[in-house]
Amino acid sequence: MNKQILSLSNWHNSAFVQYISKFLTLTVKKKIVVGNYFIIKSTIKSLQHILFFLNKHSLSMYKQLIEIAVEDTPKHKNRFRINYILSTMQYAQKFFVSVTTDELSYLPSVAWIFSSAGWLEREIWDLFGVYFRNHPNLRRILTDYGFPCHPLRKDFPLSGFSEIYYSLGKKTDCDRTRWIRPRI
Repeated sequence: MNKQILSLSNWHNSAFVQYISKFLTLTVKKKIVVGNYFIIKSTIKSLQHILFFLNKHSLSMYKQLIEIAVEDTPKHKNRFRINYILSTMQYAQKFFVSVTTDELSYLPSVAWIFSSAGWLEREIWDLFGVYFRNHPNLRRILTDYGFPCHPLRKDFPLSGFSEIYYSLGKKTDCDRTRWIRPRI
């Protein structure tokens, strides 16, 4: 059984890389192969096309979206690099699709391709502020609904923007009526 999986994996490395290089020449900015990992740098316009192809094509069968990881580099023009990490069970390989965007642009939602993308995109929007267009339920998932910032950005102050305390008069845990400046 292991020999069969290894032979499928070796065939998949050589044939699939050549095939995807020919098929996705217009939509891919850069292709990198590192061991059993494939990395594609994509544009925002072709992101859905690439992920749909990798999910539905019989040679790829990347049916699982494992993670959507975000890198924040505020000094660059496109400060956010979003990495989609896909996995296939048939070939025991991972595929990375990378796209860069700024804080004012939006990404197309891929929740219609991968059902797990719904929660992951909500988390990214809540913590980084990257907006996903056509998302079925884009709302905050980890912070409060009235929270004005995105806490995992590099420019978010460590001391925070608000002071949280318990109010005996209102008998609530989170009274955010006093907005303060961050202490430097």
